Amino acid sequence: MTSMPVSERLGSHLKRAEQALSATKTAVLRPAGVTVAQYSALIHLSENPGISAAALARLCGVTPPTMNTVLNNLQDRALIERTPHEWHKNVLETRLTDEGRAVMADADARAVRVERALAAEFTDEERAALVGLLGRCVELLETERGRTQK
Repeated sequence: MTSMPVSERLGSHLKRAEQALSATKTAVLRPAGVTVAQYSALIHLSENPGISAAALARLCGVTPPTMNTVLNNLQDRALIERTPHEWHKNVLETRLTDEGRAVMADADARAVRVERALAAEFTDEERAALVGLLGRCVELLETERGRTQK
């Protein structure tokens, strides 16, 4: 017997919600021909044209090697282009191609349907409370992680 039942562990509930969201987005993005990681990269690239792979990895919450794999796959499909930075030749700037913008728009419409369905499950007040509570979770967990790294 553990010292805390799984049913009382908030982390377990957070993980289940994250897994359900990820599985649902995986399913709805499949017809658009992209993975959740690729979609995340495309949407951040649409808002940050020219961003470096390292900065994109931070925005997407993945490691730089993982992001390079994602970007290589997107580049192989001609959804993005990577060119040397004007001043920093060893930094590649990444931008969506026209085809990449089209795929991103299709994928985004599919993902937004999921986000809207999820949001519709809550009242305005409940959504605001949930966002606030999740923000507090993030702050506490980042503080705890910082304590373990000292």
